[in-house]
Amino acid sequence: MQAQVNKNILLIDDDLTVRKLLGFHLKKRGFTAFEADGAAQGFEFLEKEKIDLVLCDVGMDEMDGFTFCKKVRENDRYRVLPFIFVTAKSSFEDKEQALEVGGDDYITKPFDVQELIIKMQALLRRADIYREFGARKPVEDTLKEEQTNIVLVDDDASLAKLFQYNLKKAGFECHIANGPAAGLKLAKEVIPDIIISDVMMPDIDGFEFRRMLLNEPDLKSIPFIFLTSKGGEEDILDGYDLGIADYVLKTAGPRVVVAKVTAIIKSLGKERQKVVSELHKAADNLRVKVVPDSFPVFSGYDIKHWHVPFKGVPGGDFIDYFNLDENNIAVILGDVMGKKWGAWYFAIAYAGYVRSAIRGALQDSFKFSPSKILEKVNQSVYQDSKISEVFVTLSVVLINNKENIVTYAGAGDLPMIISSAAENSARLVTSRGMLLGFSSEGLFEDAVITMNHGDAAILITDGLIESRSSAGEALGTDNFLKLLSNMPSGYDPMEYVSTKLKEYTGDRYEDDISMITIRRT
Repeated sequence: MQAQVNKNILLIDDDLTVRKLLGFHLKKRGFTAFEADGAAQGFEFLEKEKIDLVLCDVGMDEMDGFTFCKKVRENDRYRVLPFIFVTAKSSFEDKEQALEVGGDDYITKPFDVQELIIKMQALLRRADIYREFGARKPVEDTLKEEQTNIVLVDDDASLAKLFQYNLKKAGFECHIANGPAAGLKLAKEVIPDIIISDVMMPDIDGFEFRRMLLNEPDLKSIPFIFLTSKGGEEDILDGYDLGIADYVLKTAGPRVVVAKVTAIIKSLGKERQKVVSELHKAADNLRVKVVPDSFPVFSGYDIKHWHVPFKGVPGGDFIDYFNLDENNIAVILGDVMGKKWGAWYFAIAYAGYVRSAIRGALQDSFKFSPSKILEKVNQSVYQDSKISEVFVTLSVVLINNKENIVTYAGAGDLPMIISSAAENSARLVTSRGMLLGFSSEGLFEDAVITMNHGDAAILITDGLIESRSSAGEALGTDNFLKLLSNMPSGYDPMEYVSTKLKEYTGDRYEDDISMITIRRT
């Protein structure tokens, strides 16, 4: 398999031998490797270089890999930076902690180089999808209804403070930078809704600053306003040639700037309403429902789902059920990657495509295991050049109420959770399957679980785990497991979890929320 060239890999390990070995294999496959002997040097590389993926050891002096990853994820610039732990630690607790602190994958030493490269390529292509269709942060900023963030760049501190005061008075959150270099850094950290910049500044003028922003994928589409004392026709035309939203003279005063910003925000709001309306129409025209209207009826089991689309926009997550016969039913949960507006349309169509492929696999014979079903779907997706570039996580569960077993396999998904009624505990069942469409071989495996009375199998998408409290704290896998472990005996897991999550988040979410509960009655 060909490696993806021109990708910068940050390799962090205090063992020189491991660094050299990994560095050799990475360079051999066309990657550029930056080798760090610990967290401190790792932070330096992240600041200075454009890193596309991190390979990190866990057991290191001064700061371990878990702590390093957690600190990296605290910076919005690195929320979707692919991060793989490469370590000798192999316990269940270590793997669970790796996911909890924000790791994307976990591979144990000694490791197979080809397996590592495959995982790297999957994560790198996923990151490319985020960049193309819009990562979650920019989409939230586009659709959100919260306070508008502004970055104001001006070397005149007094005037900047004056404009900041008036913008804050009008209800905007305004961050000030004293020049283009500081402005670029601040914009990357804040990801604002609007950028306002002076034109005449020492060293780097406003036009060059605008060009710098246009070279940044996460910043180039943010509305940009020039604020300047230069009012010549050529100056104004030069600004519009750079795709700015507006041009305001400083002599016009703070009230005019506030009015211009308000007009742009209102325009974005109207655009959002239009897009949401079009998405709903598209879903209706395609006659594709991403979530069934009702729960399936299946003897001996109570099966329910909960789905909250982000900001009411259809797409993203999808759920389906297939009754095979009186003793067998298939349960499907998928999550299409890519969250920007164009991707919403694609998500709806993709959901229909994957469901059709699953129906075809199931019609052959319900004796197929979930892993065999995933293999069939993956082959169909992999061979379709149009949809193979957008990846999907998929969980497939087959329930047999005669033998009371649940058989599960997943493709790049979150682990299934088993809640034991007798032990009053919850545990993860992890799948090693790769994202659909990445490779012709998905490495899918079946896990078979015996269901006792009161036990529940729970499937979730990442929006639930990443839900945040009003204080900004993510729920995380550990807290979710604790929540289930503390569930009183006899409670309906769907009602219990959804109620607790609404309390935790204030019923406000940052992504699609989807959960399926399968409880043996």
